[in-house]
Amino acid sequence: MSGLLEKIVSIQNSALQAFNQAANSQDLEKARVEFLGTKGRLTELTRSVGTLPAEERPQAGQAANEALKTTKAAHQKALERIAETKSQKAALDVTLPGRRRPVGRQHLISRTMTEICEIFERLGFTVVEGPEVETDYYNFEALNFPADHPSRDMQETLFVGNKLLLRTHTSPVQIRTMEKRRPPVWIVAPGKTYRRDDDITHSPMFHQVEGLVVDKGITMADLKGILSAFATSFFSPDTAIRLRPSFFPFTEPSAEVDIACVLCGGRGCRLCKGSGWLELLGSGMVDPALYKFVGYDPREVSGFAFGLGVDRAAMLKYGLSNIRHLYEGDLRFLEQF
Repeated sequence: MSGLLEKIVSIQNSALQAFNQAANSQDLEKARVEFLGTKGRLTELTRSVGTLPAEERPQAGQAANEALKTTKAAHQKALERIAETKSQKAALDVTLPGRRRPVGRQHLISRTMTEICEIFERLGFTVVEGPEVETDYYNFEALNFPADHPSRDMQETLFVGNKLLLRTHTSPVQIRTMEKRRPPVWIVAPGKTYRRDDDITHSPMFHQVEGLVVDKGITMADLKGILSAFATSFFSPDTAIRLRPSFFPFTEPSAEVDIACVLCGGRGCRLCKGSGWLELLGSGMVDPALYKFVGYDPREVSGFAFGLGVDRAAMLKYGLSNIRHLYEGDLRFLEQF
């Protein structure tokens, strides 16, 4: 009896070794036939249990069944190993060219903002930044907005606490900078801004680049010259601009700045609604009332300010019809630029 049990263990170990060493399907099948086939060594040994005396059959049968179970499990594991190896080899074709990883690029908003800032840096401006969560003082009061001024309602400010809000423009950066610097001040302030707007041309979060110049002898002619230089650099060398009278609490006089339509060149089309012009930004001479908040003497200095929507500038330059395309994260759209 002990000899049979030893033989079962010996054949089982030989089968396990053969299955583990099989390098391909042919070797594995050969080992299966040898041990688990109809006339396999382990199969015939299992059949021989029936010839044993009745008292020896239970123990021998249990040992034989466990050996069969273990051997079949090892065969299945070897089958999976060989199949996986075969699949990996089949997937590797060394004659194919290598696969290049897709190269990322700047988002259209980031690229446009960077380009705008670089243009103004070439014109002598310095880029400055400030907090997106602002106080009522810097966002409104120090910019000459009275407490009951309708502009506060028009901008539909998003308040986040007592006297705290998400800035509606980057103009607060101008006040913060003037508090720290004496003239001359030549700065642009890029960044995110927030208002309760949401349609095909407006987003609750958008981007601005605002500029400020405070120096001796600054006039409206300097403002127009700077903005004309920007328009011809950003759009095309023959881009014309015009200034229309407007109103802003922090500038006086104020002007809306239009550019000749980027589609028709000023002749009139669907994009410009036949006028030949497209609104680009707001601007004006700094209201002397602002200087009292920062300690400047309006008799010694003057200046101008302007605010440009980066999202709108990108839409005009690249011919976009819906501002939401810039924020949906659709690679089919973003990969075009």
